[in-house]
Amino acid sequence: MVATILLYAGVALFCGCGHEALSGTVTILQNYFEVVRSPVDALDVFTMIDIIKYVIYGIASAFFVYGILLMVEGFFTSGAIKDLYGDFKITTCGRCVSAWFIMLTYIFMLAWLGVTAFTSIPVFIYFNIWNICQNDTVLEGASLCLDPRQYGIVPLAEAKTVCAGSEKFYRMCGSTELDMTFHLFICALAGAGAAVIAMIHYLMVLSANWAYVKDACRMQKYEDIKSKEEQELHDIHSTRSKERLNAYT
Repeated sequence: MVATILLYAGVALFCGCGHEALSGTVTILQNYFEVVRSPVDALDVFTMIDIIKYVIYGIASAFFVYGILLMVEGFFTSGAIKDLYGDFKITTCGRCVSAWFIMLTYIFMLAWLGVTAFTSIPVFIYFNIWNICQNDTVLEGASLCLDPRQYGIVPLAEAKTVCAGSEKFYRMCGSTELDMTFHLFICALAGAGAAVIAMIHYLMVLSANWAYVKDACRMQKYEDIKSKEEQELHDIHSTRSKERLNAYT
C-alpha cells in the first residue's frame, strides 16, 4: 500500500509537472528566443516536445494500471501465506506470476532511473539560465549570451541568441514563465525520484513475498508427505489389528 501510494504520487508529480514544464518551454522558446515551428513535417524541437507529451500520457495510464496489479498481487500473496493451512493451495502458476512481477518491476526501476537522469538535463539548463538572471547586475558590461544551439534545440545555421543586457534578456528574466518552468522541472525530477523509490520498495516487498511463498510451498509439501505417511501408518495398524482379530477368532 505504501509503495502504491508513493508510485501514484511520483507518477502524478512527474507527468503533471513535466507536461506543464514542457508547455512553458514552448512559450519561452517562441516569445524570447523567437524559435518558430517548422512549416514542413520535420523533427524540430516542438515536434519532440509533442512526442514527449504523448509519452507522458502513456506513462500515466500504464503505471496507474501497473500499480493496481502490484497491489492486488501483494494482497493475494499475503492471503496465500495467511491461509496456508486452510483450503488454499499454492500453485506453480502463482509462483511464476510472482517471479514475473519481480522481473518486470526491476526493469521498470531501471527505466525510471533513466527517466530521472534524463529529467535532470532540463533542470541543469534552467538552473544555469535562472542563475544568470539572478546575477544580472554582476553581468553589466559582460558579453554573455544564451544560445539554444549549444543544447541542440535549434539547427546550427539559426542564430537565436539572447544576450545579457538586452531587452529580451530582461523580459525573460522578469517573466513568470521562466521561474515557473524551472520549478516545475524540479518537481518533475522529484516525482521521478519518488517513482524510483517506489519501485525499490516494490522489489523489497515482492522479493520478501516470493521467499515466503517458496518456504510456504516447501512446508506445504512437507505437510502433505507427513499426512500421507501418517495415513499409511494408520492403515497398516488397522490391517494388523484386523488380522490379529481374525486369528483370535
